[in-house]
Amino acid sequence: MSKPTSRVLTLLELLQSGGVRTLAELADRLEVDERTVRRYVNHLIDLGVPVDSLRGRYGGYKLSPGYRVPPLMLTDDEGLAVLLGLIAGRRSGLFATSATASETATAKIRRVLPARIARRLDALLDSLAFTSTPSEAEILDSGILLTVADAVKYRRPISLRYLTREGGRRLRTLHAFGLVSHSGRWYVTGFDPGVGEERTFRLDRIEDARTLPGTFRRPANHNAPERVLSTLATAPYQHEVILRIQGTIEEIRTRLPASIAILEELPSMPGNPDVGPWQRVELHVERLDWLPAVLASLDLPFVIEQPDELRDLVVALADRLATSAQRRSPHK
Repeated sequence: MSKPTSRVLTLLELLQSGGVRTLAELADRLEVDERTVRRYVNHLIDLGVPVDSLRGRYGGYKLSPGYRVPPLMLTDDEGLAVLLGLIAGRRSGLFATSATASETATAKIRRVLPARIARRLDALLDSLAFTSTPSEAEILDSGILLTVADAVKYRRPISLRYLTREGGRRLRTLHAFGLVSHSGRWYVTGFDPGVGEERTFRLDRIEDARTLPGTFRRPANHNAPERVLSTLATAPYQHEVILRIQGTIEEIRTRLPASIAILEELPSMPGNPDVGPWQRVELHVERLDWLPAVLASLDLPFVIEQPDELRDLVVALADRLATSAQRRSPHK
């Protein structure tokens, strides 16, 4: 038992087993000194647990008569909802914990379901199929995730030891504004006072996170998901692509989401008020070979401003399509 919280919970379990527990006995079971036991008892009292203190030679601590921590009670529908949520979360990459944690939690709930509901659940799982493969989510240190979440909620600065893309390590201080789960990865975004600007960090690259003294003020208009998507769209990659596409933002977003492309509406051309809107589209990508097919699927007028390699790829795709369209079946 290395963590104080674990010892406090163990103390509660010992007291719930009944009878009076002496101070010396509790100190021995919890592997702490008697002063620490008294502090843990005060923690329980602060949480509303009625712990009675008995003085004298045979004194110690006991719970008030009739007190029990209420068990976790789920209705049939609630139990089924939790299990399906665990399964869906594991497949989508939403869970930051290991697959083992999800599986053991599923097994525990499965064991306490009534036989009738358990049979129906088994039938559902046996007949359920998915159209996509499970996401390969990064496994996070739960302590780091909870520390960051606490910093976001209570606006406490945190110190991060971060592994960079190049393999180096950096110590950063962050005023964390929000946690975001996106495509199987977790991100924290906030203000870095060391560089004087907003930053976004992947949680699976954080090796250590510690709460610092003080508090900070979070901007009222900060949108953590939008910030993460914008960061991903502008991250440095091998190719910078600049396009002009004639169409609405909604039309273009069907193929180029915010995590991939940055859109900026261009002013209307003088003398042509009836011409549809043009958008400036900026992408940062490692490969160009997938973009010609995406541009073709948009079925919207476009102009390639850079790079020239993309223009060549689009022309090559058009030639292949034209050649294929002119072929005749040899069976006719």
